[in-house]
Amino acid sequence: MHIFNAILVNHHFPTVRNDARVISILKLSEDPAHSSSYWPNSLLNTIGKLFEKILLSRILHEVKVLGLLRYEQFGFRPRHSPSLHLARLVERFTSNFGEKRLTGAVFLDVTKAFDTVWIDGLLYKPTILNFPSCLVHTIPSYLRGRTFEASFQIATLSLGRIRAGLAQGGFISPVLFRLYVKDMPSLSHHFRFSPLRGRNCHHSQVSQ
Repeated sequence: MHIFNAILVNHHFPTVRNDARVISILKLSEDPAHSSSYWPNSLLNTIGKLFEKILLSRILHEVKVLGLLRYEQFGFRPRHSPSLHLARLVERFTSNFGEKRLTGAVFLDVTKAFDTVWIDGLLYKPTILNFPSCLVHTIPSYLRGRTFEASFQIATLSLGRIRAGLAQGGFISPVLFRLYVKDMPSLSHHFRFSPLRGRNCHHSQVSQ
């Protein structure tokens, strides 16, 4: 705990703990001959993972106090599991059917959502959202200066520097991504927006 408290007080996360080993996991029923058929997953340093859980609890506290997440957000919030999200959609569709309303749905899967996050743009969000200074300065220290070593089957690439994106498998990656896209425009009252982790669903209702 002394190490973690020192990180928060000094706003500095040791770069030696920021290394990641990226392994490739084959997607279900995909052709193993294509690189796009694999999920990249980051194996992070144990000390880094422990600190990330502490950092996550601090971030979620501020997110809750400031009311920063949409109430429709499901997937990594307490008492907001993906199964409840599906039940909510079924209830909405059933209700509209009973009221003789037409209902349409659009499901969006953002390609490489975590991989394409602009780090400098993301780090601007805690400042404008009035996060405490300890988080405003500690989060950049944790996200910047990251390095990775990618391995595939028996081959391993040389150490590289991560210039963009969030770690796949990181504890704080989902909530940081939601903050990153928080300023998406609001929809008409005829539409319902239902974000589920990295995937989104829009559905609308129209009187028949």
